[in-house]
Amino acid sequence: MSISVSTSVAPSIRPQDPGPAAPAALRVVAIGGGTGLSTLLRGLKYRVPHGAGLLKCRRAPLVADLTAVVTVTDDGGSSGRLRRDFNMLPPGDLRNCMVALSEDERLISRLFRHRFGSGGELAGHNFGNLFIAALTEMTGDFTLAIRLAAEILATRGHILPATQANVTLAARMEDGSVVRGETRITASRLRIVELTLEPPDPPPPPETLEAIAAADLITVGPGSLYTSIITNVLVRGFAEALEEARAARVFVCNLMTQANESLHLTASQHIERIYEHAGRPIFDYALVNTAPVSEALRERYAAQGAEVTVADVDRIEAMGIRCVTGDFAEEGDVLRHAADRVTDALLSLPMRPGGGRE
Repeated sequence: MSISVSTSVAPSIRPQDPGPAAPAALRVVAIGGGTGLSTLLRGLKYRVPHGAGLLKCRRAPLVADLTAVVTVTDDGGSSGRLRRDFNMLPPGDLRNCMVALSEDERLISRLFRHRFGSGGELAGHNFGNLFIAALTEMTGDFTLAIRLAAEILATRGHILPATQANVTLAARMEDGSVVRGETRITASRLRIVELTLEPPDPPPPPETLEAIAAADLITVGPGSLYTSIITNVLVRGFAEALEEARAARVFVCNLMTQANESLHLTASQHIERIYEHAGRPIFDYALVNTAPVSEALRERYAAQGAEVTVADVDRIEAMGIRCVTGDFAEEGDVLRHAADRVTDALLSLPMRPGGGRE
């Protein structure tokens, strides 16, 4: 049975009821990468009581602890250059998550987002990436550098890399060829059959598995199916930790397919691809947009080889996953998840007292 989430009624008319079983505060882990994870974190952070943010914590349940677990396989742009020059992990996705979780997204976060438009070798580099590179060189520890940078930005949550190993993505394509490197994989026109990491089975930071084990709610996605989502479940012990977690585990489905990663895949087929790589079922819920997308945006995305993700709810529920449906899309120059509505739906899911799935 599909769980329909209404988002159109003003709170003053019909306040949201979090349900009698909802805990007072939740420990939340959000897993993914790219702009999808950053968008989700912007909604969740306003439920974390912290400094001036207390004014924006409008509804219960609140988030007692928020951890972002971020993929680290980017090899393009500023991140890729730093990765090659300093033999460090790519900082870009982690930096985006820091900015999304920052207490004040004005001057300091704008500085961390600043990209040099000129300056010889600095051209194209992002200041935040350079800052993290400097901290990594000073401390000799990438994870510590991320933690220190997050303290400077006063983030309302913890940010962890999925692994500290310097891994490369490798994709076996439909014609049997193997494409290596995230940039080459996303540029390929061939369908991905299997994704692997080189070297295989990289270890995660201990804090990552600890956060998953202690969580009340775990989200996976949205983001590029292979290069932002599946890459995480290939880390050693990651899929097993998700399978054993006591948390309510939610797949946040992409609004649109991606030409070079998920073209023509329905919502249930996204989950099937994740399960194939994880080797086990890891979701209790799937949050899927069922609201229409304007024709103008459809046409714009079609020019890029993308289309609206089909919400095949019956197929998802036949997999033993409960569907959360509703209007979770926000239109602008691009289509993004509506962070506030997604957050409300996630934190309203039925959970047993003390957190975790029923």
